[in-house]
Amino acid sequence: MRASVFPSAILTLTLLGSISSLHAQQTTDENSTVVYGADYFEQWSPVTAQDMINRIPGIGAPTGGNFGGRNSGRGLGGGGGDQILINGKRVAGKENEANAQLQRISADKVRHIELIRGTSAELDVRGDQILNIVLTEELSSRSYSYEINTDRYMDDHVQPGGKFAVNGKQGNLTYLLSAEAEPRHDYRPSQEFSVLGDFSPNDQIREERSRDQTTYTYAANIAYDITPSSSARLNVLYSDYDNTWDIDRAITDLTVSPAVARVEREETPGENSNWEVAGDYEIRFQNDHRFKILFITNERSQLSQRNRYQVMPDGSEDKNLYVRSDTTEQEKIVRTSYSMGLLEGQDVEFGIEGAQTTLDSALRLGVAGTGAISDQHGGLVPVRVNNANSTVEEMRYEPFLVHNWQINPRLTLESSVIYEASEITQTGDVFNQRDFSFVKPKFDLRFDLRPGVQLRASATKSVRQLSFSDFVASSDDRDDDASTMAGNANLRQEQVWNFNVSGEYRLPDDLGVIDGNVFYMEHYDVIERIDITRPGGSIQSANGNIGDGNMWGMAINASIRMNIINMPNLMITSRFNVKDSEITDPFLGITRRFQNYDRGRFQLGFRHDVPQLRMNYGLNWNNRLDGNIKRYDVDNIESTYGDPNVTAFLEFVTRNNVRVRFDARNATNNEQCRIRTRYDGRISSGVVREIENYCFDAARVVSIKINGTF
Repeated sequence: MRASVFPSAILTLTLLGSISSLHAQQTTDENSTVVYGADYFEQWSPVTAQDMINRIPGIGAPTGGNFGGRNSGRGLGGGGGDQILINGKRVAGKENEANAQLQRISADKVRHIELIRGTSAELDVRGDQILNIVLTEELSSRSYSYEINTDRYMDDHVQPGGKFAVNGKQGNLTYLLSAEAEPRHDYRPSQEFSVLGDFSPNDQIREERSRDQTTYTYAANIAYDITPSSSARLNVLYSDYDNTWDIDRAITDLTVSPAVARVEREETPGENSNWEVAGDYEIRFQNDHRFKILFITNERSQLSQRNRYQVMPDGSEDKNLYVRSDTTEQEKIVRTSYSMGLLEGQDVEFGIEGAQTTLDSALRLGVAGTGAISDQHGGLVPVRVNNANSTVEEMRYEPFLVHNWQINPRLTLESSVIYEASEITQTGDVFNQRDFSFVKPKFDLRFDLRPGVQLRASATKSVRQLSFSDFVASSDDRDDDASTMAGNANLRQEQVWNFNVSGEYRLPDDLGVIDGNVFYMEHYDVIERIDITRPGGSIQSANGNIGDGNMWGMAINASIRMNIINMPNLMITSRFNVKDSEITDPFLGITRRFQNYDRGRFQLGFRHDVPQLRMNYGLNWNNRLDGNIKRYDVDNIESTYGDPNVTAFLEFVTRNNVRVRFDARNATNNEQCRIRTRYDGRISSGVVREIENYCFDAARVVSIKINGTF
């Protein structure tokens, strides 16, 4: 463990003593909603809505960033975490959702921001906390936002990018249109030293990986108020990017004397694209009942072709491996709901959600050897791969019922039940069809002990989204000694019961927030590696269901303004969590932690605003608690550890509201390492064949960003 728990505890206790007086344009209403007016943010000269969120204690990250995250879960009805609304409405989308809009909304268009800590059928989303960005109505004239940025990477590669957005209102029509080119170059130097089972030297590998990528994204968000009681929204997104990796690898064989070196080169051109169309329609009736329908349809395509060459002493190259992976994933979701009041303080929402998810996958493998070569296999000899060409489809239906009860002015209870029925069909090289059904209840109790202090308790049953790529054979990018990974057509969904108790204390006079929670999770049909070796075949594994297991842990977070040293514009953020887990390993029969499940994390950061200079700067130090972070496979065990991650920034806002920002990501070139122990046969044999110690640099990236609005 690289960090002590004591700094977090000392920081929290010290900051509790800093409570004094700070004027803040912030109010809390009877429904536990904290309201931040636009004038609350004026002293910090924000340029975008994201800048405003970054100043809210307990919400904004020390160095900036998104509140919550993208909805990558199962369907549209999932809650949990932190969510975002704009003008009280959710953005129906997964890629093109509210988080993506925050940098595109000019700060002068925000009337106020609501931090909603309660529950209600009026809310389009559900989560631990909900941010509602309420915009001004004066949008009849258009406004524009722009960003010009340049990233410089550790390999001296310099890559520019930029964003441009226009938003406004014309009559009953509100729109936000944007285009961006985001640089995503990556450079990753690494080295590996391995020994044999008797600890004699085996080989040494030095490698440089680089990726050239610029992501181009075009989005449109359109809302139309049909009548005072009905409205519709449409969201469209298209994105594409090349994803080309180049690898130079030098391998020194240490088992002979003198040592023998050889050189390999890999190039993996890739073409990726995705699009999404989503929308919703809502109508509120005279009796205050509400009907809503949402839909999403999207598609993601990924094509990569891995080519490996051995570089000869004379500079010529011999190709010895070709792997082509071509996948297309589609998703279609429709959700309808009807909400209405019942008795005093009670309301209900009910409806149904239907979804179709499809994956088309094709894999080709070619190797050097004897036999007929094929142009479709990179000019090499084709190798048959089991389950290489498949289509996986899931049809899912979920009727649901949600009940909200304001038991008294300080106590609310939200309870819901979802019935899920689904069918998964796989065709192509493998045929398999199965039906599933689940009942998913949820209870969320919130008690306002007094203004600013809220206690929460929840119990939630969820079903995790399957990764359809686990059903089919795929390219293996984890192990240079392998080329493909096997699929498993018999996967079942993982189910989780999550029990959580938490508390939040919002300090008086906007001095900050302290919150903490404890959790316990019961997992059923956990998905990790299993043995799928066929009789008489070579040892092989795939992702599969290994049984049931448990997780538990606790966390404490503090976000405090430093009035104790007369610096109210210095905000210190501390986050600390510890956790553990246990499950029975399918290969060894031992009780162990879940794969790659860390022991916790400690984060310490600050953000200092200097309003008189229209400047702010900050730093964030993030350290994982290392030790016993492992991944078990049929013939190897991996352990991971690494250095802390540090990010820093410096930002100026000119008098005409142009922001200039300097960023340093991975500022310390933190090193991340993996020890892989390979065995002769299965790991249950206990006979070690090789131990690999691999480390890479998460290389530093420095950037400059200039953005503004007009």
